[in-house]
Amino acid sequence: MPDYDVIVVGAGNAALAASVAARNAGAERVLVLEKAPEAMRGGNTHYSGGLLRIAFDRVDEILHLVPKARELPGFVEGIEAYPRDAFMADLKRMTANRTDPELAEILVANSYATASWMADQGIRFEPAISLGAVRVGNLIKWPKGAIIRAVHEGVGLSRMWFTAAERKGVTIRYGAAATRLVLDGAGRVCGVAVRDATGLHEVAGRAIVLGCGGFEANAAWRAQYLGRPWDHAKVRGTPHNQGDGLRMACEIGAMPWGQWSGCHATPINAEAPPFGDRQLTDKTNRLSYPYGVMINRAGLRFVDEGEDQAFFTYAKFGGIILNQPGGVAYQIFDSKVRHLLEPRYATSDPIAAASLAELVDRIDVDREAARRTLEQYNAAAGEGLFNPGDRDGLATRGLALGKSNWAQRLDTPPFLAWPVTGGITFSFGGLKINDRAQVVGTNWEPIAGLYTCGEMVGGLFHSNYPGGSGLMSGAVFGRIAGASAARDGK
Repeated sequence: MPDYDVIVVGAGNAALAASVAARNAGAERVLVLEKAPEAMRGGNTHYSGGLLRIAFDRVDEILHLVPKARELPGFVEGIEAYPRDAFMADLKRMTANRTDPELAEILVANSYATASWMADQGIRFEPAISLGAVRVGNLIKWPKGAIIRAVHEGVGLSRMWFTAAERKGVTIRYGAAATRLVLDGAGRVCGVAVRDATGLHEVAGRAIVLGCGGFEANAAWRAQYLGRPWDHAKVRGTPHNQGDGLRMACEIGAMPWGQWSGCHATPINAEAPPFGDRQLTDKTNRLSYPYGVMINRAGLRFVDEGEDQAFFTYAKFGGIILNQPGGVAYQIFDSKVRHLLEPRYATSDPIAAASLAELVDRIDVDREAARRTLEQYNAAAGEGLFNPGDRDGLATRGLALGKSNWAQRLDTPPFLAWPVTGGITFSFGGLKINDRAQVVGTNWEPIAGLYTCGEMVGGLFHSNYPGGSGLMSGAVFGRIAGASAARDGK
């Protein structure tokens, strides 16, 4: 008899959702293998902001998840419905219509039900005030669909999932690295080879769920699949996501799927550590750039900072920043927007000056070019009403590289600059799966006994993604994978 009904490899949001779903679906013996030691547990989830993108039609649906938020002044009045077709439209727009249509439909259609299921498992939510909300008058304006997060962000989400799994009777082994999938004579996945403190051994299982992340922490794979200069990128999350699950699955004939040359990368503090800090977690993010301008070391602007709200551009702008000279840029603001900067900016001190010319002298850029860039920007700045809560059409005029929204003049001292780089969050390349989260082989047939979820699902995201959809995808496909594996395990 196999040692376990379901073995889950990984211990982030998707993997633990799978383990709980497996127990709920009747799997009696569920094992989670966490490669990291207990002090480093939780994968990328621990380092995240805990944000969930959810489709909903009525405000009451959100209040069902965060009932106490009704008492928050301006909360209810500032919420706009985010129906399924809006979520789908954003997903298609962010990915240049390359998102896998079947997977996208599963994600969108199951987003609210999965969030409600998470709440039933003990995951508590709160308004994501510090992650994108802007107070405009008496209203709190929310990025559409991105309204709630887990209590205490990713740290809280990880802790609550571990509590839920342990309460359900899931066995968790730390420092247990899966190194190889075991096949029986019929070609069915029937276990995993594990390296732990006792050595190398095999653990048998009726079904296996791979939820152990992408290859974002693997410098060699980043160079191979993403190209230069990604091997030098700082990693926002865990150092343990080395692509182990992808390697093991591909070794037995799983089909690579999605954009292996793409990733989620975020503007972060240029002085952030090489890997995620367990205390700072996502606090190195720098996502208020729509309210200012960004220049590179050549003294030039290089993106339309106001193309859209930050949750629709940050996952691609990190990579664009990394590809600037030296992999560094400067976000520049004046004092009239400082109150709009997200609280995470407070985790590092800005470079400050009484004039733009003086500020340019204090940052590592081509000074003549930078002064000219900022002068030209101010001369072209828009005329009209500035509205930080929505795309306001306040655009520059006459610039070769314009700014489409929030293009106010930089004219109120003191002026502030934060140096930023691109920090990689997760890789987009993954495995092909079907609607049961079964891994599909290169023969276009499901591989018996093998499922996947989380960052390992290929095809959803290409070049960019809507903020909050990563954790939502992890929970949706983790729930499906766990339940499917439990039925398979019977």
